[in-house]
Amino acid sequence: MAAPSAAQRIVIENAAIATVDANDTEYATGHLVVADNKIESIGAGKAPEGLENVVRRIDATGHLITPGLVNTHHHFYQWITRGLATDHNLFNWLVALYPTWARIDEQMVRVAAQGSLAMMARGGVTTAMDHHYVYPQGSGDLSGAIIGAASDMGVRFTLARGSMDRSQKDGGLPPDFAVETTEGALAATEETVKKFHDASFDSMTQVAVAPCSPFSISTELLREGAALGRRLGVRMHTHGSETVEEEKFCHELFGMGPTDYFESTGFLGEDVWMAHCVHMNDSDIAAFARTKTGVAHCPSSNARLAAGIARVPDMLRAGVPVGLGVDGTASNESGELHTELRNALLINRLGAHREAALNARQALRLGTYGGAEVLGRADSIGSLEAGKLADFVLWKIDGLGHSSIADPVTAIVFGAAAPVTASFVNGKQIVENNRLLTADEDRIARDARTEAQRLARIAAQA
Repeated sequence: MAAPSAAQRIVIENAAIATVDANDTEYATGHLVVADNKIESIGAGKAPEGLENVVRRIDATGHLITPGLVNTHHHFYQWITRGLATDHNLFNWLVALYPTWARIDEQMVRVAAQGSLAMMARGGVTTAMDHHYVYPQGSGDLSGAIIGAASDMGVRFTLARGSMDRSQKDGGLPPDFAVETTEGALAATEETVKKFHDASFDSMTQVAVAPCSPFSISTELLREGAALGRRLGVRMHTHGSETVEEEKFCHELFGMGPTDYFESTGFLGEDVWMAHCVHMNDSDIAAFARTKTGVAHCPSSNARLAAGIARVPDMLRAGVPVGLGVDGTASNESGELHTELRNALLINRLGAHREAALNARQALRLGTYGGAEVLGRADSIGSLEAGKLADFVLWKIDGLGHSSIADPVTAIVFGAAAPVTASFVNGKQIVENNRLLTADEDRIARDARTEAQRLARIAAQA
């Protein structure tokens, strides 16, 4: 029997390091050693002497190393409908855009996924997710297209397989031809989980059960979705408490607020995370803390749609797991997560807690470990620790935008968006000097424009 091959090592030295571990350990000048796809060692000063099979050495002087950013909420397909309905609140925005979204097809979704992923990845995202819930009849293999795009990009990925079964004829917002039947949605979701979900420690693809939102799904779909997720042993996701209009909708239709409604259907728990959660009272936050339900905080989208300021400081103090989300790029046209670190901090300081709301390190934790916790992957990603997967970013902080800020974490959170010199996922480099190594950004840009124009023509003709 042949002996197993020795691990190949990458040695990175002379960097500032923010580990985002349980103790927020940081090194002013330290090293990181990668063995194959895992972190072998991390610490102050130079790497250990005598390491074997070192295939690459990186002098990271002038850089901060952090865990890779983790995105916890997105809608990739919206990449080709950016810049529309820019002065609308959520409900009016949805009414304006659903007729266009309902006409997407596999080619459009593939290209939109490539654009969304590329924008995030070159800005330091190493784990992405997509909540895709629009499955028009005859549109092709949309889930396969999205997962394929993430695999080609080399990004760790969770597909939240969404669904809608409440259309306009039933009092919902989507057009009648844009929804699935309840039974069809559940069956397709189960098929997607069984085909694509990988529960292993170093999994690159996972799938969650994700009915869309209270105003686009039936109570049966929500309840049966929770049962399906638990039967299959996967996580669950949906939108919740995003706007005051949603709060009113739930009280009128169900006789209770969104959080109580979700709990009544089994859709709270440590295996659930919810997008937005802007309008949460003390009782709602207590329910999330008690059940360990996670939150995907999307500050830019919440501001863009005038939804409000989520009570993130109160959630964190109560023990609610919170990560950051880009949200769909029809409500956050930049499509970047590293800018959400800054926006989360600044917007939350406009709330009741003012300057004590969040600090730079809390913002970084939201975008890294917090996101890993929300996606159920905190054992393998989200912090830089020996034995965890080698997902990390080298931020350049000695250039014009950051060189005069003494504290490296303050530099990347409070300062301009820091350049990404290198980003690694599973021990493999996917970004170098702010450019993707795994995809042609210029081709993606051209293709996205073509598909956006094609979708606009189809929607106009309809």
